[in-house]
Amino acid sequence: MGEDKRRAIKGMWRIPEKTLFLCSLVGGSIGTWAGMYTFHHKTKHWYFVIGMPAILILHLVIACRMWMIG
Repeated sequence: MGEDKRRAIKGMWRIPEKTLFLCSLVGGSIGTWAGMYTFHHKTKHWYFVIGMPAILILHLVIACRMWMIG
């Protein structure tokens, strides 16, 4: 999020939103969610405001289920 924010400010090539969501899905949900609010980036897009916490909750549910099973 920080790198994309820096690129946005400088008018450079941006990181695609699909890539940001993919990074979150493969395990970076805490970082992408924290980065959104640390860098004040993508916080006006409803699909980020809802999507990133939803992915984080999904990861927490999966982690809790794995902890309970194993």
